[in-house]
Amino acid sequence: MSLPLPDSDALAASQALQQLIAAEIEQQGGAIAFSRFMELALYAPRLGYYSGGAAKLGSDGDFTTAPEITPLFGQALARAAAAIIAQSAPNIIEFGAGTGKLARDVLSALAEQGVQVDSYTIIELSGELRARQQQALQDFPQVRWLDGFPESYSGVVFANEVLDAMPIELVLKTADGWRRQMVTVEDGRFAYVQQELDAALSEQLLRQVPAADTLPEGYLTEIHPVACGFMASLARMFEGGRGAAFLFDYGFPAHEYYVDQRVGGTLMCHYRHHAHPEPFYLPGLQDITAHVDFTAMALAAQDAGLEVLGYMNQASFLLGCGIGELLLRTDPEDAMRYLPQSKAVQRLVSPAEMGELFKVLAVGREVELPEAIVRADRSHRL
Repeated sequence: MSLPLPDSDALAASQALQQLIAAEIEQQGGAIAFSRFMELALYAPRLGYYSGGAAKLGSDGDFTTAPEITPLFGQALARAAAAIIAQSAPNIIEFGAGTGKLARDVLSALAEQGVQVDSYTIIELSGELRARQQQALQDFPQVRWLDGFPESYSGVVFANEVLDAMPIELVLKTADGWRRQMVTVEDGRFAYVQQELDAALSEQLLRQVPAADTLPEGYLTEIHPVACGFMASLARMFEGGRGAAFLFDYGFPAHEYYVDQRVGGTLMCHYRHHAHPEPFYLPGLQDITAHVDFTAMALAAQDAGLEVLGYMNQASFLLGCGIGELLLRTDPEDAMRYLPQSKAVQRLVSPAEMGELFKVLAVGREVELPEAIVRADRSHRL
């Protein structure tokens, strides 16, 4: 692959992580599940992609998220938040808050609307990103940081591009049936070997993949037990409370995810704004993601006691939140200010860019979405 070379410090950090992973493989008898490899590559203390010190977002990082594109994204989300706060409590939790820009934009917009927020809690695993957030949000005293879920909660939850970075299991259809992709070391390099599925993974496969038996031999795809567990944890957090969680990510419902044409799965890596499919390349220096199975997420939430409030593409959600009206607060005659914002909104809502690939799943307890958002609901397609 023709990718930018890391500097010597970054390369040394990646090599240290590779040695850590190789040592665990040896300790485990020669192989670990791909989910464990991905967990270490992303979250190993001080060396993993999210727990290390490398810049991840923006022009110097590996990818750009919706809040980085325009403040209108956060302003639109603030409208949805205000509607849920009016039915629950003046609290917001954000998982994986990036640079802190979404929190800043949401809190600023809510203040402008006269909506008080008592607490804005950020749950962030990356020390580098947490430091950036603390700097960016020092003027907002209601912001605090936690390492995990609170025991109980009422209010709003945002999770933008969080589910896609949760470790996944890779499964491969072979002549002998479905097998789990394991990671081993061969000739000093990471490589795949196959292992029979255990009972739990077999059950998850059958529940998650429609007509798994009819998919062709050689078919590789992802199973999402960690993300399903996250949805169940959301449900436990909302027990005894009320509110809604809005999850933004790229992905599909099951009947679009597991199709014959997607024979290689959806696993993708991001390194300095280059996308490629090689998860063993420079562990710790690149993001590793998979598309989200929104059917599996909705079922996991529903099974744990949450209601599926809505599911739609990002374009429909943002338009339902009035992002078009927010854009028109800038005078179109003022081309220098209006055109960049218009271009940014187009990027968020265009079917050719983020508007269709990115979806929004809303789950919650004892609240209702605003009618303008409900009109766009596609949950029947899950």
